Amino acid sequence: MNIALTARLSLMMFVQYFIWGCWAPTLGNFMGTEDVNMGELINWAYSLGPISAVIAPFFLGMIADRFFDSEKVLGVLCLIAGVAMMAMPSFAGTTWFLPLLFVHAVCYFPTLGLTASLAFHHMTNQEKEFPVVRVFGTIGWVAAGFLIGKFLRADFEATPLYIGGAAAVFLGLYSFTLPLTPPPSKGHKSSWRQILGIEALKQLRTRSFIIFLFSAMLIFIAFGTYFPYAPRYLATVGFENPSFEMAFGQASEILFMLLIPFLFARLGVKWMLMMGMLAWVARFTLFAGAAIPGTYWMIMLGILIHGICYDFFFVTGQIYIDKKTSPAIRGQVQGLLVLLTQGVGFLLGTQLSGAFVNSYGTSGTLTPENWKLFWGIFAGATLVFTVLFFLLFKDDSGKSEVAT
Repeated sequence: MNIALTARLSLMMFVQYFIWGCWAPTLGNFMGTEDVNMGELINWAYSLGPISAVIAPFFLGMIADRFFDSEKVLGVLCLIAGVAMMAMPSFAGTTWFLPLLFVHAVCYFPTLGLTASLAFHHMTNQEKEFPVVRVFGTIGWVAAGFLIGKFLRADFEATPLYIGGAAAVFLGLYSFTLPLTPPPSKGHKSSWRQILGIEALKQLRTRSFIIFLFSAMLIFIAFGTYFPYAPRYLATVGFENPSFEMAFGQASEILFMLLIPFLFARLGVKWMLMMGMLAWVARFTLFAGAAIPGTYWMIMLGILIHGICYDFFFVTGQIYIDKKTSPAIRGQVQGLLVLLTQGVGFLLGTQLSGAFVNSYGTSGTLTPENWKLFWGIFAGATLVFTVLFFLLFKDDSGKSEVAT
């Protein structure tokens, strides 16, 4: 792949995650402001993404991947997503706010898979070339946090929605200039059982794979807790620009991503996954300990280990699947992992954490004392998941679990 094409795909990936980085760390604080007064609906706002992640495989697998060029689908979806997001501030505090967010989410989240598949299509050596392109997605998220939190200081305003929406419109228009990418599954039939990975799941031979998938779903409850309510927590303990501080967590992904090949060869899949799970226990424990005094270094340390929380579990899990499945069903099982984690697990996290906050707090936030209890409960639950995983999971990645 030449330098010019790498640059074009890198820009695509940068804007893709810049959009998400604009609103994900700021939406809860905007909804909780006195003018908007929608704090008790934060959990539902952040549930729309996981719901869209459940819908996306059907759209991509049964329609987009079979009938339309990827760059054209990407362009149309981003244009709709951008317009919907830019319209949201005008309807803040009304019944139209969440439906517009849902329109954005149901159009935006399928593009996460589209940009990846589009990039892969134009690469000759995916293992070497894709990380170079994908890292610009992380840089895009960090750039959004720095722009909104540090330079604009707009964490509690509608500005991030306008910026994120405008970026989506830009990506929509830019997509039509990308190289022709024919539908990857043209001429192939797909069923809902294949898209959900149920057909592939039948071929798994041992319980370790099932335990891994179930544990992945449970650990993503932590993600569904962190993204909706960490910004509200940071605001409560005195952080003026939560999106800026939270961006350092995404920045740490770059470092820990580079460490994965080195550590994977020495620790194996079980201990890599364990480190990812224990990082969540440490993060929630640090947040709980820092809640009442508002200890800055403890909170920042909890943010900075985001690379371990995400990379060491989700990325390692993707590698584990790659090693354990045959090429014929690998894509189905990877899709199942996304469905269970970013779909079901994240949705459970938003709803469970939202139920607690709405029961013990007001306007989507808690007192420092209740934040301590909140993070402590999820730290304890995550520790239980980790212990059960340690006892039940067997690292047998050296042999296949599927029929060949």
